[in-house]
Amino acid sequence: MVNATRVEVRRSKNESSTSLIRRFSRRAMGLGLVRAMRKRRYYERLKSDNVNHKRALVSLERRKNYAELVKLGKIDPAARTNRRGGR
Repeated sequence: MVNATRVEVRRSKNESSTSLIRRFSRRAMGLGLVRAMRKRRYYERLKSDNVNHKRALVSLERRKNYAELVKLGKIDPAARTNRRGGR
């Protein structure tokens, strides 16, 4: 973590633990930590050009193969199922 931000909250004399946690949460939100963590949560690295190219070639080859099988009458394109599990 390059930009480490420290949030420190000290408990005052008559402060309950819930209000302490609430104060901590507000301070973290004010610094933008919550938003940054949520943004970073599902980060995926970009694929390289070589990987994308190989993937495209595989996809192209599969389409060619499928078209050839349809042409030969081995596959009925109307009987194709829905990929998302629908009916």
